[in-house]
Amino acid sequence: GKYEQLGGSIRCVVSVSMLTEGWDANTVTHVLGVRAFSTQLLCEQVIGRALRRQSYEINEDGQDKGLFNVEYADVLGIPFDFTAKPVVAPPQRPRETIHVHAVRPERDTLEIRFPRVVGYRVELPEERLRADFNQDSVMELTPGLVGATETRNSGIIGEHVDLNLDHTGDVRPSQVIYELTSHLVLNKWRDANGEPQLNLFGQLKRIARQWIEGYLVCKGGTYPAQLKYKMLADMACERIMAGITREFVGQRPIIAELDPYNPTGSTRHVNFNTSKSNRWETDSRRCHINWVILDSDWEAEFCRVAEAHPRVKAYVKNHNLG
Repeated sequence: GKYEQLGGSIRCVVSVSMLTEGWDANTVTHVLGVRAFSTQLLCEQVIGRALRRQSYEINEDGQDKGLFNVEYADVLGIPFDFTAKPVVAPPQRPRETIHVHAVRPERDTLEIRFPRVVGYRVELPEERLRADFNQDSVMELTPGLVGATETRNSGIIGEHVDLNLDHTGDVRPSQVIYELTSHLVLNKWRDANGEPQLNLFGQLKRIARQWIEGYLVCKGGTYPAQLKYKMLADMACERIMAGITREFVGQRPIIAELDPYNPTGSTRHVNFNTSKSNRWETDSRRCHINWVILDSDWEAEFCRVAEAHPRVKAYVKNHNLG
C-alpha cells in the first residue's frame, strides 16, 4: 500500500497458491476469499493462516490477567461455519510494537561477526585409531527400544499367523559389521570438505567389530541385524564415536565444528518485531542494534556499564541473532 492512501497499511498480499506447509507468518490481519472453495479442508487451511499470534506475553492486569491478550483477524468470503452464531467482539486497542533491527549503514562499523558453532570434537589422528569403551558404551536392544519382536495376526475366525524376527538371526555378523561401518563413515566421519574418509574404513571396521562383540547386548528376541535401522545405527555410531574420542582426550586438541550451511553469523541479520515494553535504547556509538529487549534488570545494568566503559568497542545481546 501507498502511504496515506487506501490500503496504505497493507504490507503483503499472499495468494492461496502460496499456502504450502512451509509458509508461515504471525502478522496476518485479513483473510479474503475471492474464489470458490470446494472443500471444508481448504477453508480450514486458509483460515488457519491467521491463527499465529504476534505476541505471547501474558496480560498482567484487568479481567484477563494471566491470559494472552486477545488478537483478531478478519475473515471475509470464506464459507466455513465454525461457530453456532456470530460473536461480536469489541475491538481491542492494538499494543504498541517496536521494530528491532540493525541500523544500516549508519552503524555498520559496529557490526559483530561470530562463528556459528554446532559442537566440539577431539581432532583424531588418521594413522592409528583406537577406542576406549566402558560401561557407557553398552547398548541393549530390547523390545522396549525396537518395538515388539513377535506379534500374532488373526481375524475373528480362521487361522492365525505369528510374525517374528527370526529371519534376522540368519544375517551374517560380517554383514552387520560392514553395514554399520559404512553408516559410520558416510554419516559421522567426513573431512573438512564434507567427503567421507574412506581411507579409514578398515580401522573403523575393526573398532566396530570390537564394539559389537563386546558391548552390544540383544534381549527379548532382538538381533544384531536390527542395527540396519537408521535410528539404531545412529545410536550405535554415537557410542563408537564416544569411545574413540575418549581414547584421545588429553592427547589431541579439541576443535569447534561450524555449521556447514551457515558458518558465520552477524548482527546485521537481526530483524524482528516485539511488543515488550521493557527495553533499552542503545547508544549509536556502541551497538549495531537499535534496541536491546530486556528480560531482567541486570541486563539493563549491563547495557549501561558496557556503553559507559571506554574499552568496549561494540556489544550486542544474544537475542534473535539467527
